[in-house]
Amino acid sequence: MSTVATESDYIGKLAAKFRTCPATGLKVDLAAERLIKANAVAAVVFLAIGGTFGLLVALTRWPAVHLLSSDMFYLVLTAHGLDVLLLWIIFFEMAILYFASAVILSSRIAAPRWGWVGFALMVVGGLMTNVAVLQGDSSVMFTSYVPLKAQPHFYLGLILFAVGALIGCFIFLGTLVIAKEEKTYEGSIPLVTFGALTACIIAVFTIASGAIILVPTFLWSVGYIANIDTLTYKLVWWAMGHSSQQINVSAHVAVWYLIAAVTVGAKPLSEKVSRTAFLLYIFFLQLASAHHLLVEPGLSSEWKIVNTSYMMYLAVLGSMIHGMTVPGSIEAAQRKSGYTRGVFEWLRKAPWGNPAFAGMFLSLVMFGFLGGITGVILGTEQLNIIMHNTLYVPGHFHATVVTGTTLAFMAVTYLVVPLIFQRQIIWPKLARLQPYLFGFGAAGMSLFMMGAGTLGVARRHWDISFADALLPYGYPPMASLMMGLNGLSAILAATGGALYVLITVGSILFGKKVDETNAVASLGPMPKKVVREAVTKYGNAGTWHLPGTYVLVGIFFTTFILYYFVNWKYLSELWPMQ
Repeated sequence: MSTVATESDYIGKLAAKFRTCPATGLKVDLAAERLIKANAVAAVVFLAIGGTFGLLVALTRWPAVHLLSSDMFYLVLTAHGLDVLLLWIIFFEMAILYFASAVILSSRIAAPRWGWVGFALMVVGGLMTNVAVLQGDSSVMFTSYVPLKAQPHFYLGLILFAVGALIGCFIFLGTLVIAKEEKTYEGSIPLVTFGALTACIIAVFTIASGAIILVPTFLWSVGYIANIDTLTYKLVWWAMGHSSQQINVSAHVAVWYLIAAVTVGAKPLSEKVSRTAFLLYIFFLQLASAHHLLVEPGLSSEWKIVNTSYMMYLAVLGSMIHGMTVPGSIEAAQRKSGYTRGVFEWLRKAPWGNPAFAGMFLSLVMFGFLGGITGVILGTEQLNIIMHNTLYVPGHFHATVVTGTTLAFMAVTYLVVPLIFQRQIIWPKLARLQPYLFGFGAAGMSLFMMGAGTLGVARRHWDISFADALLPYGYPPMASLMMGLNGLSAILAATGGALYVLITVGSILFGKKVDETNAVASLGPMPKKVVREAVTKYGNAGTWHLPGTYVLVGIFFTTFILYYFVNWKYLSELWPMQ
């Protein structure tokens, strides 16, 4: 057996072909490179499709425009959720897993042929589900709550997609084993890879939960199962639906660390503390999803309290650690580079003209202030009562998934194109502008949806005026203003998203070839040795002299406390009601 294993290893090493990146010095397995390219391209395609659907949704919710009919609205809303929350993000996360394992560890990828099988299943599954929705009889929304029933190929497509993603997760884990055995790195795996490992572990939990609920639902849709309990469905579905967001959080936090390392040479303040924060995600984050179930009568108060208190608080602690250490690591690196005047020279002199850095930092700030704070609000049982099933909920997850995850993935694309596709970014001036257009547009959408939700606007009704209702209901005029501003913000975000797609596709097709002379210029003025060591080597920043970061953290906590108690004020207005 040992001889067979040795021969297999030798054949694997012989078959693996590598190139060395001229910008970073990283060794890139060509098989991994091709898989990264394929998954990244598929991700961008589905982002373009899903983003278009999202713009149509926002223009319909805008009372002055009210673009679509009710039937088309729910069809488009279903497609929007599937294409951006699942297909765009998970395809991109597959690319991240392959990059974080094979490229960062300078290792050959495990089972590349199986990687293509997984990719094919994901593409077929994604297309199958889209076809089911566009046929017009599967408008069951992203949650697809029973007894709403879609066509069988709607559920089958999701199952195939999940199986393909699971294959990608196992390839990632296999690559870690190969890298360890072949000693392509020293010590612990780098922090970025550790973050990707966290995302992978949560993904396996998420996919298992999806299988538990989607397989029976598929059998129900074809008539083999007579009935599915609605409460059981919701409970298990949110173990998948909300946990998929936890994959996103782990992945985009890893991207934050990666971009900070590449653009300014940042090292975490304490690598052990950052790794502990990722462990908190594994142990608690995917369990803290009860805010979607707090109004369900069949769940015990004890279960709700444990999830909304201990699980949520420990999960939030992990995000707070990352929220301090990422800007702290940037400040430490900038001060080491000589930007030491005052409290914020390090921030003013940061490479804001680099779209990778700008997108990353905007993602960090918006995810914390908009997504993080509002997540705690929704995760508090008493406050959840006044926000549940209003537009506050999609406002919150647009803050986490769009301003957080999507913006971070857009930002890292500006590194992926030169490093993996070996092309320079075209239209550099527009590329510098793109993160701001998309980021502020998405932030506006989040804020105004949450504002409308605070006024009671329903989450999924296609017409906030209830013009077609037997008993009309009028929201305060401010609600219509909020939805109008949401529509304008959606147009701004869509402009930024379209610009991202055009720049990405245009750079891949028409960008100048990266070579020894222009590689570093493609990424910014970072010497390749510094980049490689910052990304791959274990280490800490070596300083806690971070006055600017402490001020930013203080502003965050002040904002959190004020907003938290404002919502308790809203709740107190309901207490006299009997």
